[in-house]
Amino acid sequence: MCRRSGLVGLLLLASCLSLSVPSDAWAQRQPVHYFHRADLPPGTVGKGQLLRGGPMAGYFQPVRIQTPEGALISLAAEGSFQPPVTTVVQAGMQIGCVYRFKVGNIPGHPNAEVFPSIEVINRLHPPAGQAAHYPIPIDVTQDELEMAIRGAYVTRVIYLEHPDRAYPIPQEGNQQRYFDVSEATDPLQVADELGRPMAILRMGSRTAEVDPLTGQLPFETPPLMLFPQLDFGESVRPGEPAEPSDPTALRTVPGSPALPNAVGQPALNQVDSPSRRTVLEAYRANIPRIALPPNGFTSGGDRAMLRR
Repeated sequence: MCRRSGLVGLLLLASCLSLSVPSDAWAQRQPVHYFHRADLPPGTVGKGQLLRGGPMAGYFQPVRIQTPEGALISLAAEGSFQPPVTTVVQAGMQIGCVYRFKVGNIPGHPNAEVFPSIEVINRLHPPAGQAAHYPIPIDVTQDELEMAIRGAYVTRVIYLEHPDRAYPIPQEGNQQRYFDVSEATDPLQVADELGRPMAILRMGSRTAEVDPLTGQLPFETPPLMLFPQLDFGESVRPGEPAEPSDPTALRTVPGSPALPNAVGQPALNQVDSPSRRTVLEAYRANIPRIALPPNGFTSGGDRAMLRR
């Protein structure tokens, strides 16, 4: 009896030990649960970021908006659209706020207007006094403007590339690199897997009309900080940092190789949709590592910013 009890005890101990030893394969299969999605109401993701604390609240993150040559950009501020600026405009936007602007005089559609919105969900940490040289670039393309005019809805997630996962494709001029994902894929989640999500651009066919009673726009116009227009095509003076965030162009077209996904998910291919388009947009910020905060741009903490 004693010998049998001892054998049973050993078997139970072995079973407990086998269950307590974690398996790498089992750990890799655990799902990651996200708090936020790109299709949430504008402002939800950014306000959730503010709850994490840190130097985000009240900071005006520079954003550079670029449209096709000749198009006019009018930023919404103080309850109305400001005087238009041609092709490129740069302004400081606060995290968690939703900023709207108007694009008019669109090439090929001079009488059409599109009203995109920008939600900044994170910030950069540039060298002191150099914030204007390190904007988040948002390139509104002719193709996307025409899709919005036809009634489509476009969602673009701009993210800072992880240096170990950047897709090795050459830069072509000032064109921003991007690629499309399917409607069933959350672009915010994919952006978090590939780098650090920074902003969300949304645009469709909805128009913005002034309230006839108040003479104001029918939505909130948060504080905006205008920056001087910088020529990013010229070399900077000695001692200044190099061009901070050259737009890059990552896109797949039918028949081209699929882009790899660094976390083992299916590769991303071009998906055409007549009613909706979801775009991931990547860029690099050429900021010296010594200017980064202790946790850096791409530390593990950054990857967890949108996760439970």
